[in-house]
Amino acid sequence: MTPLTTEEEKTRPKAATARRAIVGRLSWGLADQAASSMTNFAVGIYVARSLGLTAFGVFSLAWVTYGVVLNVSRGLATDPLVVRFSGVSDTSWRGAVARSSGTALGVGTAIGAACLVIGLAVGGSVGPAFVCLGVMLPGLLLQDAWRYAFFAAGAGRKAFVNDLVWGVALVPAMVVAARVGSVAAFVLAWGASAAVAAAYGCIQSGIRPHVTGARAWLREHRDLGTRYLVENTCLSGASQLRAYGLGVIVGVGAVGAVRGAELLQGPFLAVLMGLSLVTVAEAARVLRRAPHQLARFCLLLGGAQAAAALLWGAALLLMPDRLGELTLGGVWRSASELIVPATLGVAGAGLGTGAAAGLRALGAARRSLRSQLFASACYVIGGLGGAAVAGTVGSAWGVAAATVCGSAVWWLHLRSALRERQQDPLPEVRTP
Repeated sequence: MTPLTTEEEKTRPKAATARRAIVGRLSWGLADQAASSMTNFAVGIYVARSLGLTAFGVFSLAWVTYGVVLNVSRGLATDPLVVRFSGVSDTSWRGAVARSSGTALGVGTAIGAACLVIGLAVGGSVGPAFVCLGVMLPGLLLQDAWRYAFFAAGAGRKAFVNDLVWGVALVPAMVVAARVGSVAAFVLAWGASAAVAAAYGCIQSGIRPHVTGARAWLREHRDLGTRYLVENTCLSGASQLRAYGLGVIVGVGAVGAVRGAELLQGPFLAVLMGLSLVTVAEAARVLRRAPHQLARFCLLLGGAQAAAALLWGAALLLMPDRLGELTLGGVWRSASELIVPATLGVAGAGLGTGAAAGLRALGAARRSLRSQLFASACYVIGGLGGAAVAGTVGSAWGVAAATVCGSAVWWLHLRSALRERQQDPLPEVRTP
């Protein structure tokens, strides 16, 4: 055995410490998303069992709309924060978080007002749900902004505690909503409990959101923010178009069936989303410290997520009908038909997130935008084309095929971006 040199002896403990730090941050990401996703899972299950397939479809339309607005907020506020203020000094982080959280709060207020007006104009069974969503959006977006702020600082424990506060506040709120028995009541309960956690986030961080700093934040980070806004809204907007189109082509019940299949994937999606909270920040750290390791990091990340998704889907196929009906009630029968295509879609998405994390860490916003535009176009075409041909099941298979194709494009763009970096070693990510 060749004896270690003095330099190697010094390097190995540092590498081991760095690996332990990464594992620790990823663990808090998983724990936080487990708390968040279990909260969302419980809400979905409770609403599905309480209201039935059609009303659950209405609730799902409000949920999907929230997802679009959430991605607008992330693109403008928290995505630039994670890319440019992960691992920086506390002073830089606090100043950035004040403006970033203020931007999220401003987005929630502006779009919430629009949802309120639209809900009043639409009326019927859908309108009240959108009115309540509009009222609750500022608190929902601010709560999400705190999570990303804490992970940018490497303080995942605080994000985990914040989501626990949301979950605890949600319990009595859901009990009251069940007594009322309407979709609007459940939307209010879900949003009000998030507002409690958002207020607690101010106490945790000791930072007040500066809404007046939103304009400066948007101006300073428009090179990333604008592209991430388009990229994020393409993703969630495609999901929204598919949901609305599916409701028109097949019926609102089909939207509820698709949402039920997504709930069955909930525990695994908790892992997927939990990792996504920290992967961009971790990829940015890898890029700064060991750029040659970025491709390997992304490949391990994406491959592990895809394999885990397939294992989870196999477990779902073995679930007895009695247990499924106990979980989803009347939604189970329709949702269970979508398990296989939904699993393949999630596996494809998991594989693609590894490449997406690498592109964002590189600051290759143009390439990530192109990838997302392609993936979103495939998603809408596959989802609606499949619905027109074979109903709800056809839509699910169309989305699965589209997701796999989109993942391939993400990886092709990451490979090109890494080659460009080798030719021009100056990093695209701007360090504050």
